[in-house]
Amino acid sequence: MTLYYEPVPDRARALADALEGEPHGAGDLAELASLVRADPGAQLVILGPTVELTDAVAFATQHRLTRPSLGVVLLRDQVDVAVLAEALRSGIREVITATDVNGIRAACARSLEVSQQLAQGRMAPADTPVKEGHLITVFAGKGGCGKSTIATNLAVALADGGKSRVCLVDLDLTFGDVAIMLQLVPKRSLADAVPMAGRLDETGVRSLVTPYAPGLDTLLAPPSPAEGERVGRELVSEIVKIAKRMYDYVVVDTPPFFSDQVLAALDLSQWYILLATPDIPALKNLRLTLDMFDMLEYPTSQRIIVLNRSDAQVGLTHADIERVVRAPIAGRVPSTRDVPVSINRGVPLMVDSPNNPVSRYIREVRGWIVSAQAQNGEAPAPAPRRGVFGLRRGR
Repeated sequence: MTLYYEPVPDRARALADALEGEPHGAGDLAELASLVRADPGAQLVILGPTVELTDAVAFATQHRLTRPSLGVVLLRDQVDVAVLAEALRSGIREVITATDVNGIRAACARSLEVSQQLAQGRMAPADTPVKEGHLITVFAGKGGCGKSTIATNLAVALADGGKSRVCLVDLDLTFGDVAIMLQLVPKRSLADAVPMAGRLDETGVRSLVTPYAPGLDTLLAPPSPAEGERVGRELVSEIVKIAKRMYDYVVVDTPPFFSDQVLAALDLSQWYILLATPDIPALKNLRLTLDMFDMLEYPTSQRIIVLNRSDAQVGLTHADIERVVRAPIAGRVPSTRDVPVSINRGVPLMVDSPNNPVSRYIREVRGWIVSAQAQNGEAPAPAPRRGVFGLRRGR
């Protein structure tokens, strides 16, 4: 049974209309608690937007240990970071804007799924190894090589219309472009995880994601560089580790330089997609990137080197490029005006033009990763962590 409580009658009726099925309303919190006690099968409670936060927190805290399978979803007229952090600490599973009917229904469905798993004993014991998804980090040592284009399209390809669960993380904390490239209006960003640092769980990460398409969620960059500075290496590592448990694949878009945050993602990655374009500065930076990867002992077998805009007539032959890079190039992506057109339209090429040569190459990369996962049965182990050039590394 789904239970709800909202003290304002008009808003209680609106809440009942927003909920699916046949929810049962309570007249006050005491009655709500009685209904929970009377129905051992109750798995979901929705607390309306005018319920006092202190009362909602007390209700969730009371039932967190006595009824762990009971999910509590809290509605608010405005959701800020302080409310979100306090609610999640108390055991409330989701905090949703009261006017977002689709968001409310989706949050209820997610909470019920968790409750059903708990009730049926399908949650893994604490000492059971957790199967993790693949982490794919897209990196280039020079801006303008097409990192965000490759990352967004690869995420779409891996999701495959909802067949796999994929999270696209925009780790360019200063000038991230994933939101604008996908025409998303972010209500949350990585910066909203700062108050939850050190105690994040799947519920906390789930509260930060912005859905894009079936099977594909995004964790977006902060809206301003100042907010991005608050996201440290430890927090990035915490977020990525949890996301790997939640999704089949996590794709990370990065800025064009090494930072503690980028190294945190690279340390946990199973695949590295390294990009360059056929110009000397980009190729030189790719070579330096490969040298850095060698020093950090990131496995060469897990590196996928991609030459973007490979057919550009810029006076460099394939032999010239190979002489500079000194490593096998896995793929050469041709130039096409369809790429900037898709970026300006905010629709990934994999969606708008799946037969485009660029889309076909993205599917090849997806095939390599999926095939490797199928053959190995699990993700390759991340590289060992090293210290280099004074950058802090650690578990």
